[in-house]
Amino acid sequence: MSFNFQNKDIDFVKHRKKFFLFSGAFTIIGIIVLLTFGLNLGIDFDSGSRVDIMSNEPITEQELIDDFEQLGHNITVNDITLAGDNFEMASVRFVGVLDANEVAEIQSFYQQKFGSEPNISTVDPQIGRELARNALIAVAIASVGIIIYVSIRFEYLYGIAAIVALLHDAFFIIAVFSLLQIEVNVPFIAAVLTIIGYSINDTIVTFDRIRENMRLAKKVKGFDDLAAIVNKSLVQTLARSINTVLTVVFAAGAIFLFGGEAFAHLLLHL
Repeated sequence: MSFNFQNKDIDFVKHRKKFFLFSGAFTIIGIIVLLTFGLNLGIDFDSGSRVDIMSNEPITEQELIDDFEQLGHNITVNDITLAGDNFEMASVRFVGVLDANEVAEIQSFYQQKFGSEPNISTVDPQIGRELARNALIAVAIASVGIIIYVSIRFEYLYGIAAIVALLHDAFFIIAVFSLLQIEVNVPFIAAVLTIIGYSINDTIVTFDRIRENMRLAKKVKGFDDLAAIVNKSLVQTLARSINTVLTVVFAAGAIFLFGGEAFAHLLLHL
């Protein structure tokens, strides 16, 4: 399945004010949501612990919750992931850093119960802050690199426009995560950087078509001529953008539907 808009006459520029109004309204709403709800930081960016448990028999979520209530230490389970063909593996995540005595007690408990000592990892607040800072630095470096590249290949203003576009796209997913209070962890940063990559890729392709069409145009006298070139360029790249997104959606959907256990199994052994 593919799309072709080559023979379509779509006037995007005519509705530019509507697009700007929608983006502006969304940005304001997103800022309000972030200030109100904030981000639900996982243990990757906040103090927390993860216990990876293996058993020779199926494990249930309620069983693990009861185990940690029995252990005490005021531990509140935040998330439980079950994996394996018969759910004989589990990853328990919760907020709070375990000390050496608590780690030893949990390991001893599950050693006696399942005959296998669990793997326990913790993240203290300092490491969480460093991860968050490094993520912001990564985005900043990528943005500077993009501006330099686009400025050299096209123009400086093109670079600024590209950064505004990718920040808008990245902010969209951040606002959604804040609204739905989905946990933010290291894979989330990878997802945001991936969105930035797709955004800048589409932007570069569109800019390239605009530049080529301006070269082919005999004269560009004013706004109407420039608008016609922009509309033509967007139509030429629209099918490519839709087909690219569909390809990603199909691949991600297949992983989500059929690769859940396999990927959880892999994560538990990292």
